[in-house]
Amino acid sequence: MEAYWRRTAMWYGGVGLLAARVVRNLALPPAYTRLVVREMELMGVRSLGVAMIAAVFTGMVFALQSAANMARFGAEAYVGPVTALAILRELGPVLTAILVGGKVASGITAELGSMKVTEQIDALRALGVNYVKRLIVPRLLAALLVFPLITALADLIGLLGGAAIMFFERRADPWTYWNVTTYWVLPRDFLMGIAKSVVFGVLVTLIGCYNGLETEGGTEGLGRATTATVVHVTMAVIVSDFFLTKLLLALFW
Repeated sequence: MEAYWRRTAMWYGGVGLLAARVVRNLALPPAYTRLVVREMELMGVRSLGVAMIAAVFTGMVFALQSAANMARFGAEAYVGPVTALAILRELGPVLTAILVGGKVASGITAELGSMKVTEQIDALRALGVNYVKRLIVPRLLAALLVFPLITALADLIGLLGGAAIMFFERRADPWTYWNVTTYWVLPRDFLMGIAKSVVFGVLVTLIGCYNGLETEGGTEGLGRATTATVVHVTMAVIVSDFFLTKLLLALFW
């Protein structure tokens, strides 16, 4: 048990130290703009399908369940704002971070872990290349741009999915539905989810990079590191979501 807690403390400390090194290297040249664009394509464009499919069905099932249950209390007119608030504040950013983040982080771990076990990172050091600036900073910058954009798209698709259920399944009046929804849903509800997505993007990238850089044991160790990354990302998103929600509610509500 003591060994487990020691490894856990070392892992958290390692991620924190890596974050500090990334911050120190952010403003250093070169900019590696081409690498940032490449990572944006890998993280964003290739993850859109997964995020959008999850978003539309999440919005549909949430609206379906909400309508069925709120009809018991004569409150079916408020399904729109309830669905919108749930998607904008929680479901959109959290599900996007878990699905896209797991895919992105495991890919980062696999790539960096492969470089680690084949000693390519040691070769970069020998050549005098700042591997943190070259390998990690572009991924972090790409995540800071991609995660909010994907979350915003997922929010939109989720809202449309929920609206489709209300219009075609529950026969709700479209004008009334959107009027009630826009009355109760405020811009800060959307911004709350976007703020969360920025933090989630940072966590996903740091976890993926750290686990990749710490990979040992050849291909077997690479497999373990990739699997651990998916678990770490999922737990990090869920746990940090609670504290971010508490913080944002305390600051703005």
